[in-house]
Amino acid sequence: MTKSMHISLKAGEKLFLNGAVFQVDRKVTLELLNDATFLLESHVMQPEDTTTPLRQLYFVAQSLLVDPANADAARRLFFRQLASLMTTFTKATILMNLDEAGRLVGEGRTFEALKALRGMFPQEDAILNCAVPPKVA
Repeated sequence: MTKSMHISLKAGEKLFLNGAVFQVDRKVTLELLNDATFLLESHVMQPEDTTTPLRQLYFVAQSLLVDPANADAARRLFFRQLASLMTTFTKATILMNLDEAGRLVGEGRTFEALKALRGMFPQEDAILNCAVPPKVA
């Protein structure tokens, strides 16, 4: 990390930081002074929300951040699921974004991969003819 990063949390909000879960009791701003693996509560998908293939892939990717002790197994599962999705989807934009998400996870940039995956949810919903709005911000 070349510069510090500020994370603002609301009262009661949780932050997953290097596998630990923090909950704040008041509005705070944290300054991360070095590299850290984190995930904001608003980006955490619950198991019951993994109703589509991309949401399932997102859930596996988020486990790399939430449960770093099992990251190797999660990474293998992520790439197996990714390979399957690359042969399932035919829409070029989704395939390009899946490739990008895989590259980001491979480079250890999981938070950015999650952002890329979230961006594909509306396209997947349209393909699957779903009206399920994503529950992840």
